[in-house]
Amino acid sequence: MSLFGKLFGSGGKGGKGPSPQEAIQKLRETEEMLTKKQDFLEKKIDQELITAKKNGTKNKRAALQALKRKKRYEKQLAQIDGTLSTIEFQREALENANTNTEVLKNMGFAAKAMKSAHENMDIDKVDDLMQDITEQQELAQEISDAISKPVGFGEEFDEDELLAELDELEQEELDKNLLEIGGTDNVPLPNVPSTSLPSRPAKKVEEDEDDMEDLQRWAMEAM
Repeated sequence: MSLFGKLFGSGGKGGKGPSPQEAIQKLRETEEMLTKKQDFLEKKIDQELITAKKNGTKNKRAALQALKRKKRYEKQLAQIDGTLSTIEFQREALENANTNTEVLKNMGFAAKAMKSAHENMDIDKVDDLMQDITEQQELAQEISDAISKPVGFGEEFDEDELLAELDELEQEELDKNLLEIGGTDNVPLPNVPSTSLPSRPAKKVEEDEDDMEDLQRWAMEAM
């Protein structure tokens, strides 16, 4: 009989054993029961110790009996500690096994789903499809490149020749402007008038001579 069968019983010969969840629950209940028994024994040990101290000098026989009971309680407590350690170890191992079982179950479920998803796929067809997609992408790129090129109605021009011609035109324009500027030397000047200018009045001439004399006199005084 298995360990689970010894602890929890079995459903008869060939009967189905307990599930991991049921076994874990039973172990937790057993741990709780033993923990309560621990608390009870610890209290009894404290009581017997108090009794032994109380009767140590008055009633030696009663004190010895109390110490004997205390030893028995301590022995039971030590046994329960060992049992709890074993049960805790077994429960943790069972919980880990149950976790691993669930993980493997889910991984198997995922593997079946993946297999079902790939069931109707042919790797050769996938390769052909990817090749077709690549070809169509390359064709689309070629079409885009062709559309983006400037249309010259079948004529192609050398850009260097166009730039050289533009330089020649600019030079011709510059030479023309220089010739126009140099041609201004031959422009005829206006003729000198043949008639004499009118003379100033005599009074005006006398006033100017007086002003000049005053100016000279002021200059001498300043020296």
